[in-house]
Amino acid sequence: MKVNDKITVLVVGASGTTGRLLVKQLLDCGQVVKIIVRSKNNIPESIKNHTNISIIQASILDLSIPELNKHVKGCNAIVSCLGHNLSFKGIFGKPHRLVTDATKRLCTAIKVGEPETTVKYILMNTVANRNRDLTEKISFAERCVIWLLRILLPPHIDNEEAADFLRTKIGQDDNTIDWVAVRPSGLVDEQEVTEYRIHPSPVSSAIFNDGKVSRVNVAAFMNKLITDQNLWEKWKGQMPVIYKSIYND
Repeated sequence: MKVNDKITVLVVGASGTTGRLLVKQLLDCGQVVKIIVRSKNNIPESIKNHTNISIIQASILDLSIPELNKHVKGCNAIVSCLGHNLSFKGIFGKPHRLVTDATKRLCTAIKVGEPETTVKYILMNTVANRNRDLTEKISFAERCVIWLLRILLPPHIDNEEAADFLRTKIGQDDNTIDWVAVRPSGLVDEQEVTEYRIHPSPVSSAIFNDGKVSRVNVAAFMNKLITDQNLWEKWKGQMPVIYKSIYND
């Protein structure tokens, strides 16, 4: 796939802040986009009314594998921007494994459909999750904090298990799915896409000094992963960390 080829992308978590930005960028680039959302309330009218958008209103975990297969069929890429709402219910309520279960079900649906070409799967993850395929050293203090996060905050272990599923169950040589797990540093809101940095692993403490990056830049990187095959080949099977550009610090 070359840059500027028209492609079809399924985005889940499209009603979230980063998901909406990604959908807009994909549509602006002329791509065909499907989204699965529980509610259309947070979807801007400019997206709802776009000629290249298809909106499936459903809870991702309520859809059967045959139903999901219908939605993933013909898609060149699938992006999960799913996350837990930052409320008591969102953090501690069910489903505790939203991101992991959605990833497993979507990957199963892809395989059931036996696509003719490899499908890209992009998981929006977190810099606080280590890539266990690499030697990412962390301090004793960081280990203690991560241990507490696993016990006290279900969303953290959900992020870990979702990425681990891609690493260990899909792996590096799957004949139907290639994947990238994008690990943003601390997310902030900005209006415009600016320069950003991509590293294979954190370059500062993921717990005590995780840096900053705008949601619009995270969306831009995922958009480019989808549309630029050379960039995809560079990062597939990895968990790149995205930071704000040093020139904007």
